[in-house]
Amino acid sequence: MSLIKKVPATSAWPSHFLAGVAVLAVVHLLSSATWAESLAQLLLAGFLILGWPNFNSMARLLTLACGAVSCFALWHLPSPWAVLYEAASGFVFLAAFMTALALLRLPAYRSRLIRRCGQSLLLQPPTWRYPLLSLGSTLFGIVLNFGVLNLFMSMIDKANTLGSAQGRVWLQEVRRRRMLLATLRGFTLAPLVSPLGIGVAVVLGNLESLTWAALFPYVLASAGILFLLGWACDQAAGPRPKAAANVTVRPSLMPLASFSLLLLALVMLVFALAYLLSLRLPQAVVIGVPLGAWAWLSWQCRGMGYAGVTPAAALLARRLPDVLGGIGNEVVALGAGAYLGYLSVALLDPAQLEGVASVLIALGSALPALSLVLIVVLAQVGVNPIISVTFLTSMVAQVELDSVSLPLLAAAMLAGWSLTMVSSPFTAAMMIMSRFTGMTAGKIGLRWNGVFLAASLITAAVIFRLVS
Repeated sequence: MSLIKKVPATSAWPSHFLAGVAVLAVVHLLSSATWAESLAQLLLAGFLILGWPNFNSMARLLTLACGAVSCFALWHLPSPWAVLYEAASGFVFLAAFMTALALLRLPAYRSRLIRRCGQSLLLQPPTWRYPLLSLGSTLFGIVLNFGVLNLFMSMIDKANTLGSAQGRVWLQEVRRRRMLLATLRGFTLAPLVSPLGIGVAVVLGNLESLTWAALFPYVLASAGILFLLGWACDQAAGPRPKAAANVTVRPSLMPLASFSLLLLALVMLVFALAYLLSLRLPQAVVIGVPLGAWAWLSWQCRGMGYAGVTPAAALLARRLPDVLGGIGNEVVALGAGAYLGYLSVALLDPAQLEGVASVLIALGSALPALSLVLIVVLAQVGVNPIISVTFLTSMVAQVELDSVSLPLLAAAMLAGWSLTMVSSPFTAAMMIMSRFTGMTAGKIGLRWNGVFLAASLITAAVIFRLVS
């Protein structure tokens, strides 16, 4: 089953512009050529103009907001062009970052291993279905990003038949809700723990003194706590399986183990490039992930000659508009969020900057817990977490916070980002879930996930406060 839609030839130009942005971003990373970054910003503007008819209302609103804030910066700042150039550079990098991750979708959707993993996860006994589906969607989310939601939801509806529920409609609905929630909650952990995730890219990009090695133990512990809370909520909400229902034969998990090794190889490639080229981890992702996608596709095409390298390159070039045609809204949401977050800091005058800095210092050890809650609350009224996280990390980078552990603070922000994805009606994950289930995003966030969100917020806030 392919979830990559065919893009008409007349609509392929935005994809070509986006691919050009990614290529020029790589050239800039490897050579520090300013012409490459300037040209990438021009191509990004072309992508926004040509892609406008295909953007949803949220992406269009963010694009207009970027234009309005840029005009205000031109009028308000004494030297606006340098600030706008730096803000646009952040937009370019995140567009290239999303493009690199999207390239993994082509070999993933062609992979028999992926299909075997999905079937193995869905056919697990009820006791193990939630943890394995949740962990599986976390792993798949690293590779497929938002595509994992469409893939898993389609497989869930195919596997969750009325026959498998012994004709009981209520049991079929309960299974569907539990499996969908396991998929959603697991997917939202991917940006928290993955070194290839957009959240990690934003945090490490703005906090240059912070490394992945220092951050990883904190985000791993945070993800573990959220995972256990989700599992506990699932067990409390679901019916107790009868003894006779537990005789189901458990499918082998070897496909999932093989997929984990594949992901490990991809992550090790990114770390190796970061070390060899002296790049920050998010920068290495922009180079390493396309190479990994090409290698994976070459392996799939190895029977076509030239060790699959040439056929893979031809297939990638032919399907590039289809692969990139569906990520325009995601690129705008993330890139515009970072752009607006950067300009919001730049537009503060020195007195306001000092005021914000003094508030951060005064909060002291309570800052991680309050940051987590603030990110979740703002997301409920439409403030994308990338805007709030960009603003907070930009401010923290300018302030000496001796009383706060920087990795702990960053982990709290990423945990808050993760919780917005299961609760805010304005996030892409909740919009996809709403479209698939027919329920409003607000009902999913409050009715299905309300207990989990409340338990997670209270637990995370208390733990971050105690640890700090």
